[in-house]
Amino acid sequence: MPHHSRNRDQADQRLRATVDSLPTGRVATYGQIATEAGLPGRARRVGQLLANLETDSDLCWHRVLGAGGQISLPRERPAWHEQRARLLAEGVECDDRGRVDLERYGWRPDE
Repeated sequence: MPHHSRNRDQADQRLRATVDSLPTGRVATYGQIATEAGLPGRARRVGQLLANLETDSDLCWHRVLGAGGQISLPRERPAWHEQRARLLAEGVECDDRGRVDLERYGWRPDE
């Protein structure tokens, strides 16, 4: 396996583990996930990883939001509505525009 491919796999494993550690009822931003995984500045990689999940994945992708606390998917996509519904089902208030109050629902790993 080429060195860069092995590094990418290791990075993806760390990102997956970080997303998997998000507790129910809490959200994090793409950038926060990257930073917590030891990959600061790799928010786009988090997005790529989540966008390419297997359809039967049990990773809690719906708890990851854009920097402003907003669902990043286009609203026209069914996945936008699925993400919002999953957040609401976990008790996370998400307005009609897909915004979540990060002060209230943001993940704080040190707490």
